[in-house]
Amino acid sequence: MSRPTHVTSGPYAPPAPARELTAVSADGSRLHVEVHGPEGAPAVVLVHGWTCSTAFWAAQIRDLAAGHRVIAYDQRGHGRTPASPACSVDALADDLEAVLTATLAPGERAVIAGHSMGGMTVMATAGRPAFREHAAAVLLCSTGSSRLVAESTVLPLRPGRVRTWLTGRVLGSRAPLGPVTPLARRILKYATMGPASAPHMVEACARIVHACPRTARHAWSHVLDLLDLDQGLRELTMPTEIVAGAVDRLTPPVHARSLAAALPNCTGVTELPGIGHMTPVEAPDLITSRIRALVTAHIHAAPAEESA
Repeated sequence: MSRPTHVTSGPYAPPAPARELTAVSADGSRLHVEVHGPEGAPAVVLVHGWTCSTAFWAAQIRDLAAGHRVIAYDQRGHGRTPASPACSVDALADDLEAVLTATLAPGERAVIAGHSMGGMTVMATAGRPAFREHAAAVLLCSTGSSRLVAESTVLPLRPGRVRTWLTGRVLGSRAPLGPVTPLARRILKYATMGPASAPHMVEACARIVHACPRTARHAWSHVLDLLDLDQGLRELTMPTEIVAGAVDRLTPPVHARSLAAALPNCTGVTELPGIGHMTPVEAPDLITSRIRALVTAHIHAAPAEESA
């Protein structure tokens, strides 16, 4: 699969990885994985959301890689990971488990951050042995565990069956997104970002989302439509922090509050005024600082870093 189109300059241009590898999932699917930063540094694993790719985490990777080993991968059908007919919650969990096993030493702990479908991937994997072995702490960004379509406010209609039905049809559309035009930017900004999002943020997100093949976008939309990870959420027993955009239309803050109420070990919830669904792009410094704080609190620094 060819490299996806993304911005090539500015804070959202993806940095070159220190190395790349392929993780093989339980069904044989081959996952594109990038590792940034020095070997032996505290580990951070980044899991992107629906229609995105490793490029979505460019700002966090660039800031964290100076003192952390940052691991990011493309979900199946996204970025440089080929599509697979197996699109399911179990496949999400299999893939994250495969990445953790391929990139972390036995017993090595990492902070795992998931955005949107990436956060759902974390919840789906919560009870898996590899996840419980490696996850020191978790950051959930702009995500939910169930009722995703019913709670979405992308369509400005009264809540109920009509809005849910129409939202499902819109989000699950097979129509191609086409080139990134001024109209496409306006639509994406309305649906996924806060009203004050800067043009370069909108451009970066539009490039990433429009690069996602429509077959993968359609297939995963059905998984999200039927998602119920409430049980997996209760198995997420390690320290877990939540960040949500206050004007998120895809996963409104009601999801963050529900997650906080159900998590066994919620360490904090932050609702960001004026921020939409794309929190790692819209509030890059805050998301990076939250990840860095979790590393400091829950992972012992490498000896070299301590002496430095």
